[in-house]
Amino acid sequence: MSMSATLQECLRSKGSQYEIVHHPHSHSSIETAAAAHIPGDRLAKTVLFEDEHGYVAAVLPSTYAVRLSELWAKTGRHLLLAKEVDLRELFKDCDAGALPPVCTAYGMRTYLDESLALQPDVYFEAGDHEALIHMGTDQFLDLMDRAERIRFARRMAGTPS
Repeated sequence: MSMSATLQECLRSKGSQYEIVHHPHSHSSIETAAAAHIPGDRLAKTVLFEDEHGYVAAVLPSTYAVRLSELWAKTGRHLLLAKEVDLRELFKDCDAGALPPVCTAYGMRTYLDESLALQPDVYFEAGDHEALIHMGTDQFLDLMDRAERIRFARRMAGTPS
């Protein structure tokens, strides 16, 4: 599939400086970090949630897990994981499970975990399972300027940084 058209337009409109990093096909964010030989703390993953008001995206490091109680408290919403079938409909220009973090471009409220802002650089899915976008943190934060920055995640036990 290659880079999603929505992501490509976001990068172009922001004048983002980035590189594309190709890697062997992977099925999870932890597997992607290993396949691409990058630190898991620098790989942003996107997790989709829903409630009666619609969909919400949470963007966090691949080595972290969402603390639902924190997300609920900070958003005032009782969010649950979105169904896989819905993701295919919402992200038509992406492979299932390879969502870029620019979910505001897909019309979704997006929350960015503050821990990503502390990294020297960031990698994230380009829309398929074989390419990542790599950019400096300042570029990433500029790209994600419409996302709300909060703390809602914690490091998973036993994950390499």
